[in-house]
Amino acid sequence: MNASLAGRRILVVEDEYMLAECLHDLLRGDGAEVLGPASCVEDANALLDRHPLPDAAVLDINLGRQSVYPVADRLSGQGVPFLFTTGYDHGLIPERYSDCLQCVKPFGVDDVRALLLELLHADAR
Repeated sequence: MNASLAGRRILVVEDEYMLAECLHDLLRGDGAEVLGPASCVEDANALLDRHPLPDAAVLDINLGRQSVYPVADRLSGQGVPFLFTTGYDHGLIPERYSDCLQCVKPFGVDDVRALLLELLHADAR
């Protein structure tokens, strides 16, 4: 069986334009509704304010001069599963997120798809 993200609403928070577009295209091509991409915390929060909660999120940890952790905190408080994309060493991630799935840069879009499917499957249990 070939699993897909069809019908799922996925928030994308990524400040690198080309990567954000690749993630958007991957998710849309797999049937997901994409919120974003947002390139900063303020834009991500605005999307969350205006739309129903996403089923999951892909969050780049480093958004230029800010970190994505305020968005992660909000999603976590609302029970929305998410994964991080990062070039950071695992040890630099705050303890409260040490168990979160991570896709280490550079990564392929299939890596993100596989982790999102794993995340959504685990959340469904």
